[in-house]
Amino acid sequence: MTPSAQVQQASTEARPTGRLAVHVESVTKTFGDRTILDGFTLDIAPGEFVALLGASGSGKTTFLRILAGLEPTDSGTVLTPRRRTVVYQEPRLISAKRVGANVTLGQPRTRAVRAAAAAALSEVGLGGRERAWPTTLSGGEAQRVALARALVREPELLLLDEPFAALDALTRIKMQALVADLRAQHRPAVLLVTHDVDEAILLADRIVVLQEGKVGVEHVVPFAKPRRRGVPGFGDLRRQLLLELGVEEAIGSAA
Repeated sequence: MTPSAQVQQASTEARPTGRLAVHVESVTKTFGDRTILDGFTLDIAPGEFVALLGASGSGKTTFLRILAGLEPTDSGTVLTPRRRTVVYQEPRLISAKRVGANVTLGQPRTRAVRAAAAAALSEVGLGGRERAWPTTLSGGEAQRVALARALVREPELLLLDEPFAALDALTRIKMQALVADLRAQHRPAVLLVTHDVDEAILLADRIVVLQEGKVGVEHVVPFAKPRRRGVPGFGDLRRQLLLELGVEEAIGSAA
């Protein structure tokens, strides 16, 4: 068995011990001659919400796919819960199946599973829409179905890959509030990959900035929940994160 196969097996079968939901240590991932993750190390506690920021192409989604068991590593240790689900930027609904069937996709269509799907749809504000077709849904409604599909599996780890990036600004705000509420009710560990600094501050307990394949810097978000953009200190943390992402430096040099 190759080293990467060993790590992949650990990722899909082993569980972290003690008070951790996720344990990642010294993970390396390359594509060709390009190193994406270089000794990446990160722990996530049960129920903790971690946001992962970084420039485009820095390896955020690659790391999320590794946690999901969809991508092998070259070396390192990856331990995750067995029950983990992913919500992507696109809802990825099957148009030939009704909403209820999309929520229970891959599960036996028992009475208990259908009842759980109906309850999950009610939680995301789509109660009674089990018989609707995906083509009749708005973008925000489709993403709500994707969230219901994740929740119905009662995950210990919820992986969010820029799930609101394709939504309009108002719908995005509503979905952020919905995710905050659902997380408070279900308490999975959450990893959110996002380019949106405000979104990270509003939702996360801790923000990790990926730089050169490693954790460059991390911040514990000090604000009480529910959060608003206008709370004292929000703007300061936002500016600090933008600086660490190289955004304010670029703006300053352009001026």
